[in-house]
Amino acid sequence: MEFVVVIPARFASSRLPGKPLADICGKPMIQHVYEKALCSGASRVIIATDHQKVFAAASLFTNDVVMTRDDHHSGTERLAEVVEQLALADDTIVVNVQGDEPLLASENVSQVAALLIDSAAPMATLSAHIEQQSDIFNPNCVKVVSDANKNALYFSRAPIPYHRDAMMNNNHKILNLDNFSRHIGIYAYRAGFIKQYVALTPSPLELLESLEQLRVLYHGYDIKIETAKVTPDAGVDTAADLARVIAVLAD
Repeated sequence: MEFVVVIPARFASSRLPGKPLADICGKPMIQHVYEKALCSGASRVIIATDHQKVFAAASLFTNDVVMTRDDHHSGTERLAEVVEQLALADDTIVVNVQGDEPLLASENVSQVAALLIDSAAPMATLSAHIEQQSDIFNPNCVKVVSDANKNALYFSRAPIPYHRDAMMNNNHKILNLDNFSRHIGIYAYRAGFIKQYVALTPSPLELLESLEQLRVLYHGYDIKIETAKVTPDAGVDTAADLARVIAVLAD
């Protein structure tokens, strides 16, 4: 199985400016993510950034770094520019790895890529079991439901599936966490579909939920999904997250 990893690395961040360059045990965050991605067995790992400082830092440990525009609205749009710049063949499997996950599990990268082997689906992603009841009601924890053939049915910030008896009777004690899964933000695509995706009209569901993957389902395409082999650690969004990751890796 051959696949390529692309790591979008935006410099700007409202909560943690310059996040890709944050020092973690003597290395910038983006280097930790890059090295974890290399361990997945990818044939190539590419960093895609919109800032010269990130480009310069990444160039110290890899030649596979490209500059992209700074006006993209999503990581998928940045991915499409990379596909075009590198002229990747339409059937190339491309895995989008977030640049703020220095505790990335490399097993999950190869797992999501493998979901597209022997499948007609143009896109794949992963999920994990919800372990805390509060996450069912947390809009920042995106829930997902799937069918018997490992196809995603829907993603939502709302509690899905809706447990009628528990919700209507306000009896949350009978909620079974085994029925709930959260989405993990790692995606595999066929390169040709990435170009198709950015040409698709944004869907009403996507705009309502602020979830770009709903554009794919709305336009009738399949998204393969299965439970991640390794439950992922949270990424870095804040200074507190960064301190937690430093403590983990230092230990």
